Amino acid sequence: MEIKKIYTEDLQIAQALIQRDNTITRKYFYHHCFPLFKSIYDNYYTDCTDYKEFIDEIYIVVLTPSKATGRCQMENFRGESTLASWIKTVCLFYCYKKYELKQRMPVYEPLPHTVEKEDSEDAISDRRNDETLSNPIDFSGMNRADVETLLGLMSNVRYRNIIRLLYLEQKSHKETAEALGMSMDNYYNKRILAEKQFKQVCRKEARHA
Repeated sequence: MEIKKIYTEDLQIAQALIQRDNTITRKYFYHHCFPLFKSIYDNYYTDCTDYKEFIDEIYIVVLTPSKATGRCQMENFRGESTLASWIKTVCLFYCYKKYELKQRMPVYEPLPHTVEKEDSEDAISDRRNDETLSNPIDFSGMNRADVETLLGLMSNVRYRNIIRLLYLEQKSHKETAEALGMSMDNYYNKRILAEKQFKQVCRKEARHA
């Protein structure tokens, strides 16, 4: 009878990641695994603009609970291989699916960002509030000029456009995704990262004020 080796230390790391242990997350996911992520980013197709965005996206992929089961992908890790090998498999499958989707996606012309659109009940009701990691932005008390200034400080142009289209122009999720030529699954992941980056810019400016 063959006895499988169980990587107990890797199982413990996986549990710490699932429990959102910040120290373990930084040490393992963003430092220990960085050479792995960099190699995959350099050699396979992604639609990410840099290494950091790619790592953030994989983090969301493996740690966001499924709406159907309430479990994240990393909970399927059983320690029968190293955690790094398991993450590599997830990354390669992710890249393959991205490339496959790219081949099927029609090309959309971006919508002009200068067109104002009044609030509509359909546009607002279309917004989902059930993404586990989403943290919607509260623009109350801010005028458009201030928001545009903050948007200009965002390093990622695609994230900037998501915030502008979704929040300033009050477009629906579907309209925003189509305007940027993104699939809905990809859009929801990018929206989470866009909201995170905008809030980081806001906090930074608040400290300097």
